Amino acid sequence: MPQGSSQSPRPHRVAVIVDEGTNPFEVGVATELFGLPRPELGLPYVPYEVTLCTPTPEVPMNHRFFTMTGVPGLDAVDDADTLVVPGRPDNVVPRTETVLDAIRRTHARGARVVSFCTGTFALAEAGLLDGRRATTHWMWADCFRELHPRVHLEPDVLFVDEGDVLTAAGSSAALDLGLHIWRRDHGAEIANAVSRRLVFAAHRDGGQRQFVERPVPRVADESLGPLLAWAQERLGEPLTVADLAVRAAVSPATLHRRFRAQLGTTPLAWLIGERVALACRLIERGETRLDVVAARSGLGTAANLRARLRRETGLSPSAYRRRFGAGAGEALVP
Repeated sequence: MPQGSSQSPRPHRVAVIVDEGTNPFEVGVATELFGLPRPELGLPYVPYEVTLCTPTPEVPMNHRFFTMTGVPGLDAVDDADTLVVPGRPDNVVPRTETVLDAIRRTHARGARVVSFCTGTFALAEAGLLDGRRATTHWMWADCFRELHPRVHLEPDVLFVDEGDVLTAAGSSAALDLGLHIWRRDHGAEIANAVSRRLVFAAHRDGGQRQFVERPVPRVADESLGPLLAWAQERLGEPLTVADLAVRAAVSPATLHRRFRAQLGTTPLAWLIGERVALACRLIERGETRLDVVAARSGLGTAANLRARLRRETGLSPSAYRRRFGAGAGEALVP
């Protein structure tokens, strides 16, 4: 959506397909993320509006907890800018052709298509994922590979962003993906504000590998929380993995194992991710000097900032500022 426009843009329209057996939690995630007013954000426009749609007049939800009625039909997807397909438990049972056709025609006209949890099965059945990366819940990974061998499944991540098609690994990972969409559409600062309202981390490090069922260790590792908080307050300093290990009073190898076990990532990857996130916030808040952003975020040089920001967001610092910066008309200073 355009930023800094003299006219308020229309809301970005989100349609959510509610099929038989759909997980009501994931429908709730979509409506919570995109359907509720957010006056606390101070935006001069309504960012999203949500429409639920069903293939039949009455749709029983997962385990028949309740039946959804009085919802628009699948024609509602024809006005959507983003289509969300939640998961359901009977993934070996093909979706109806009516549902698959709604997904295909939405994608064919250029709208964004998003799946939550096992909704990835529906996107694969519709042919949207052949030759592309995707993810789904780890418990269904083997089944998915068997049914859809042409899809490049990434079972260890929380979500996959392929541009026009995005997939989330599980029900709670739908929140991760939803906040990523807020970040992609409106920038890190707005996404962080939404995450605070949801009392949910704006960015969870690691992937769903950390949630895969495995034997509980005899002695649980100490929480990394205090160490992470300490490091986040010192991102602009020449902080290294060795410094983190000294602070935690463990060897670098032990620290690496704890990060892998608790966060599903490495200390260095976490540190770089936090520094890029800080750089994004500084640009959004109006800092125009690249060397200052690089120094304050701990990325060192403007060249490293450019490389890291492009790798994480797909945008150069100047493009990021034009899209999300408070003073979008001002150029970044090399």
